Amino acid sequence: MKKEINIKTVSREIFVGIIIAAISIPIGMGYAQIAGLPTVYGLYGSVLPILIFSLISSSPQFIFGVDAAPAALIGGVLVSLGIEAGTKEAVEIIPVLTLYTAIWLLAFYIFKAGKLVNYISTPVMGGFITGIGTTIILMQIPKLMGSAAGSGELFELVEHIIIAVEHINWISFAMGLGSLAIILVSKRIAPKFPMSLVVMALGALSTAFLHVDEYGVALLSQVESGLPKFVFPDFSLIHFKDGFMLSLPIAVVILAESLLAETSFANKNNYKIKDNREILAFSLSNLSAAIVGCCPVNGSVSRTVMMEQYGAKTKIVSITASIVMAVVLVFATGFISYLPVPVLTAIVISALIGVLEIHLAKRLYKINKTEFFIFMGAFAAVLVLGTIYGVVIGVVLSFAAMIIKSAVPPRSFLGVIQGKEGFYDLHRNRDAKPISGTVIYRFSGSLFFANINTFQNDLDKAVDENTKVVIIDAGGIGSIDITAADRLEIINKNFHDKGIEFYITEHIGELNDEMRKLDLGHLVEEGVVRRTIKSALREAGIHYPYSIDGEKQNESQMKNLMIQEEILQEFEWAFGEDAEEQMEKHVEEIIANISIFTSELTPETEIDLKTKAWRHLDSYDQDRLLEHLERHLNEFAARLGQPVDAVEANIMEHRIRLEEKMKKENRVFYEVYVQKREKYEKLLQKKNPELHKYIMEHRKKQYDILKETNPEVADRIKKWIY
Repeated sequence: MKKEINIKTVSREIFVGIIIAAISIPIGMGYAQIAGLPTVYGLYGSVLPILIFSLISSSPQFIFGVDAAPAALIGGVLVSLGIEAGTKEAVEIIPVLTLYTAIWLLAFYIFKAGKLVNYISTPVMGGFITGIGTTIILMQIPKLMGSAAGSGELFELVEHIIIAVEHINWISFAMGLGSLAIILVSKRIAPKFPMSLVVMALGALSTAFLHVDEYGVALLSQVESGLPKFVFPDFSLIHFKDGFMLSLPIAVVILAESLLAETSFANKNNYKIKDNREILAFSLSNLSAAIVGCCPVNGSVSRTVMMEQYGAKTKIVSITASIVMAVVLVFATGFISYLPVPVLTAIVISALIGVLEIHLAKRLYKINKTEFFIFMGAFAAVLVLGTIYGVVIGVVLSFAAMIIKSAVPPRSFLGVIQGKEGFYDLHRNRDAKPISGTVIYRFSGSLFFANINTFQNDLDKAVDENTKVVIIDAGGIGSIDITAADRLEIINKNFHDKGIEFYITEHIGELNDEMRKLDLGHLVEEGVVRRTIKSALREAGIHYPYSIDGEKQNESQMKNLMIQEEILQEFEWAFGEDAEEQMEKHVEEIIANISIFTSELTPETEIDLKTKAWRHLDSYDQDRLLEHLERHLNEFAARLGQPVDAVEANIMEHRIRLEEKMKKENRVFYEVYVQKREKYEKLLQKKNPELHKYIMEHRKKQYDILKETNPEVADRIKKWIY
């Protein structure tokens, strides 16, 4: 929300502050009565608490004060304690409960309970706010007809309305309905015009000159003049445990209702609030309410909406409203008794109509029926069960919506297109064709208990008797839970038993760490995880250009495409911090199986292709593998039956060829890798100086030989001698 402070805007903010103060008079007095206090305390709660909140809050527009939900809850507490509303006992015990509420809110601030709002979706928030607005409107309707305000939830409120209809005062109803119609029409024709203030003034004039009170029209009751006196709550009036437990629901309602409403206004007007700072403001505002003897105070949706309608944008409104209310208490309490209740009620209802998010409900109904029903569920929960249950049900609905959406995430099967590189959704690309004998399945969503069945069922349906390879594009999978991990184990075994090779690819490296924690580390070690779809295909013996329906892709169309080896470091990606340890295991497997694949080592020997897992390594990982083989020179040479120096010479030749390939693939990445390689060597020197010395001696020997026979090659390996 952009704020430009100048004479014009300050004048507007002050003017709106006066309107808010005027509107707060009937609202505050009415809710004070619902709470069980004399009406004047509703005005007391509209001075210091509003000022304290405005000074601390990070919201430029939200208004605090005596409000419906906490007032109704306090009234209910009095009933449960057997205390009659309006009595001295009620006046003494309510500040104690307000103070306990402030303490609870302070605890919420300390423990950063504002994160609750992060789990509330837009449909839930919209339903929640609409439910509160509707509840307060239903509370106000009896006042239009000359009766007292309603209280409770939907069924109690309807009962109050029926009783009010039976005892309707038609003049009161006509004044209220007429005022409401005038304000609503004015909002359409001239939304910036302060018609509410005009209607209020006309109401006061009708009392002064037409004496509408003589016809049964209720007026606001007379209040004594003067600022509120500070009181110190008497904790002896209620047991500590009872006070804390009875005030907890009130604190939760204030936290949830105020923070949700603030967040809604902030989102709508494009500014940010600091959740935890708001909770501190809630706490200190209620502390100030306690010391003036008032009931707990809360964020006021109706007054904030009215401020918004008049284009006000800053805290000047709240500060002005607080000052004006103080002036009214000192000098103008006589004016209050001229204000007709139905006229003021119409003003409140007109403001609340603006808060109902009917437009959001219509939008959701058109675009997403599930979210529409979530909106209606939150709305009904607040209306029928009350604010606190509405909050709980709203959170449950938010999580339910998330689970429902996650249970059937976006997913597709992939193929290739003649003449193009990459893999494409078979359903959304007419030219895409599946690779023969291969299923490539993209799953976009965290894999967990709610969607693992979907995952498995999709694969089962896609696999047939011709399938040889199943590859998961897990680029959209951010995490897996234990249920999904156990099922992946079963899926892998089932495919293995059918002779189908199974791979998980494209995912973030952290997912490999998570798999190891969930006892799926053997899948990583066995090479089931591959960094890319291409590397998985190569691992399975499916090489580019790929076969489509038994025919090779048209190579003439592909000849201009640059198909390069992926520039990867798969071991580091797959094993993270354990990459060095796993590379050593890989080396041990190679040495243990040397007799199977070769009788001697030459520069042409494909060392990395001869192990069960990780049969294909990219250039960078091959270089790391050769460096690890150097650490086992004696054992490696003995298994080959070759001299150690000959084996070292061939390893060096391998590394020189790889270096040429790496430079060609990506010069920048190669230079970064050289730096990392030097770091590995220095780390080995630090951790195992004897082994490092042993390797360096053999390298130096090779260097001395090559310096005489092949100076060019000798110069290229000089950097490996530290």
